[in-house]
Amino acid sequence: MSGLTGLTGGRAFVLPLEDSDAIPAAVRRAPADAPPEERPGLERAVALVESTAAASEDALCARWVRARPADSGFTGDIARRPPAGPAQGRAGPRAC
Repeated sequence: MSGLTGLTGGRAFVLPLEDSDAIPAAVRRAPADAPPEERPGLERAVALVESTAAASEDALCARWVRARPADSGFTGDIARRPPAGPAQGRAGPRAC
């Protein structure tokens, strides 16, 4: 991602954009104005935007959390739950 200060070492970041109808609308319009060779990629982008827009926040968070170990090359068992302990309340904004 060139042009963004502080991004080095091939690392990327995610900037969540919530409650913006303008982004999906622009992505949906893009294939109509694109040259034929760009349409398949833009149609795939439309499908991704629509599936993400339809998903709940919990589902998106779970997808993100499950992808982190795989993206780092981890191949172990992530389905194992930690031992039961006292209930932990969540304070402040939700974080994945």
